[in-house]
Amino acid sequence: MVAAGGSAHWSSRFTFVMASVGFAVGLGNIWRFPYVTGENGGSTFVLIYLFCAFCIGVPCLVSELLIGRRGQHSPPESMARVAEESGHSRHWRFVGGMGVFTAFAISVTYAVVVGWVLSYLARAVMTGFAGVDAASSSQSFDSLLADSGSMLFWTLVGNILVGVIIFSGVKGGIERAVNIMMPLMFALLIGLSIYNIFAGGFMATLEWLFKPDFSKVGPDTLLAAIGQAFFSIGVAMGGMMTYGSYLPNDFSITRAATTVVFADTLVALLAGFVVFPAVFHFGLDIASGAGLIFQTLPVAFAQMPGGHVFAVLFFVMLSVAGITSMVGLLESATAWCSERFNLHRHMSSVVVVVSVTLCSVASVLSYGAWSDYRLAGKNFNEIAAIPEQILLPLGGLLIAAFAGWFMLRSHSEDELRTNDATYTLWRVLVRYLAVPAIGVILVSGLF
Repeated sequence: MVAAGGSAHWSSRFTFVMASVGFAVGLGNIWRFPYVTGENGGSTFVLIYLFCAFCIGVPCLVSELLIGRRGQHSPPESMARVAEESGHSRHWRFVGGMGVFTAFAISVTYAVVVGWVLSYLARAVMTGFAGVDAASSSQSFDSLLADSGSMLFWTLVGNILVGVIIFSGVKGGIERAVNIMMPLMFALLIGLSIYNIFAGGFMATLEWLFKPDFSKVGPDTLLAAIGQAFFSIGVAMGGMMTYGSYLPNDFSITRAATTVVFADTLVALLAGFVVFPAVFHFGLDIASGAGLIFQTLPVAFAQMPGGHVFAVLFFVMLSVAGITSMVGLLESATAWCSERFNLHRHMSSVVVVVSVTLCSVASVLSYGAWSDYRLAGKNFNEIAAIPEQILLPLGGLLIAAFAGWFMLRSHSEDELRTNDATYTLWRVLVRYLAVPAIGVILVSGLF
């Protein structure tokens, strides 16, 4: 059998981990994890999150990777083949198709946000946000949202960069890109964190992240930890299953999944040391969500010593996070398009990237000219978010259930190739912890 999109396989474990972490670490990780941590009890939440990440996230990631490697095709065909050889209907392909569709839907709006990052990177290079205050920063971001032409330009720039990487293939494109970009991102995270030790606000960040506050711990804390662990790792979007299809047989799936989850968590914590010291030091709004990046931090950059350099490096780091996530999102769609329509990889990558770009036009216009056009009270961007809210946990639930309950034990044992204790632990966790936990996420998303 041939791996999705061709016979290519990862050349090393390092490359696979870098690609997977690049896919998992998105722009939301940079501000959301540190904020959620502080809002839910500091170090108490971190401990709960680590339990959820390794006892729910790792089993889910292992499940998706082993199905991908077993199936050796795009997510829909991999699911169909693995189900068929386990004596079940090929209709399981719809679970893989759900992941590809969800990834495509997410990438439509995510591409626009990546465009914002690139636009701010250009501003950082040119001005370093010199002279920016709270009012002008907010006005500048509002002006960007109102300028459809500028947003379209930067969205196109981001999509072209992603398209070039995917067009170049697994070894010539994805591997080469992540082997450069991910070490760069880690280096920038560590360097900027060290800078913040001396720039001010670092001790307040440590207290925010790691001081236990049991008064904030309750049922919502557990739900927040489960949700953060599930959504931050990148499962159920087809990308990990596609990346799994490129895994050579001698790669340890359990070791790879554990490493990816550990690295993803490390990035999230380091992001806190990069983002929040400036927020605390300059008394800015820590609860400003995505606006923290585009409206709050530029004010800090304008005031801090060396702010121009810090701003450039920060938005370079964000650009890497955004582009590598987009690559993972669109790689599954590219593999499926190539397989489904018998297209050369080059052509399928062009079709996918052009399709996302055209759909992103609607996302851009929904911030401006189309903001009043609604369906059932929702604009285009709100409708595009529904797959992430509903189909993502549903897909994760079905993948975990399939791997744990429907896939032949001999086949999953053959893929994991680990000792009996480790295999039994994975099987118990995926059956009796991951499936119910993701069910809770799905129900909470619905109601």
